[in-house]
Amino acid sequence: MRIVVTGRDGQLAHSLRAVGVSLGVDIVCLGRPELDLAVPASIPAALLASGADAIINAAAYTAVDRAESEPEKAHAVNAVGAGLVAEAAHRLGVPIVHVSTDYVFDGAAQHPYREEERVCPLGAYGTSKHEGEVRVAAAAPRHVVCRTSWVYSPHGQNFVKTMLRLAGERDEVSVVSDQFGCPTYALDLAGTLLQIARHVIEEKAADSPLFGVFHVAGSGEASWADLAEAVFAASASAGGPSARVRRISTKDYPTPARRPADSRLDTARLRERYGIALPDWRASVGDCVSRLQAGRAGVGSSSLVSPLASS
Repeated sequence: MRIVVTGRDGQLAHSLRAVGVSLGVDIVCLGRPELDLAVPASIPAALLASGADAIINAAAYTAVDRAESEPEKAHAVNAVGAGLVAEAAHRLGVPIVHVSTDYVFDGAAQHPYREEERVCPLGAYGTSKHEGEVRVAAAAPRHVVCRTSWVYSPHGQNFVKTMLRLAGERDEVSVVSDQFGCPTYALDLAGTLLQIARHVIEEKAADSPLFGVFHVAGSGEASWADLAEAVFAASASAGGPSARVRRISTKDYPTPARRPADSRLDTARLRERYGIALPDWRASVGDCVSRLQAGRAGVGSSSLVSPLASS
């Protein structure tokens, strides 16, 4: 089984390669310059020659704040580029698993969002990702759109690594406590995406319940401040840097892009149709911190996907 992944250097692409090794899956990551979602002509040229059995679209423009001043760049990658990847998948006759975001919601629902609820992005990034969902669905009937949230890993730039760096520099860190979501470990997410891909490769009926939109996120919920405290606790227990968390409100930390105040995702559909539930985010944070402190960004054994509980 060959799964082609768009993107090469991001934390999700890195995690997919690592987990793929443990599962015995042939993972081919395509990135710039041969595949650049901002360069439309590069997309079919790279994908149609890839020999893919399935495509995971993990490449994206993810600079949430910068997207407010570069909306056309976000649109080119997250909307136009995603649609062209889906077109290539359809031409190849293979399914596409497309990674999207909780930022398609405005965070006003005050309950975990279900897949069928109305989207209402607050900024350019969320708007571009929502349009990408629409274009993927229109171009490839055999599609799985996976909305995820608050992704972190031992690789790349993310909140967990930032907190550990700050803990090494100061005794107290101010963190927003009135935004809520579902922290998601990229290694858990990668294992889930590969399981989904395995299921849909053999599914030829586009109206199968395995296709459509799914929420894929760590179990449980947290504020950014809760996540920071868990990072510091895990680090301290292993003799690493720690800091006090000073809880602040969103208005105390203004950013160019508005964030949804409550973007928790309901993952019941994933459990019901695929039998998959991601681990509790607290356990995954502990694994991530221990890997960072040990200098291990990859997968050491196939046990990395074992926390994906099947019902």
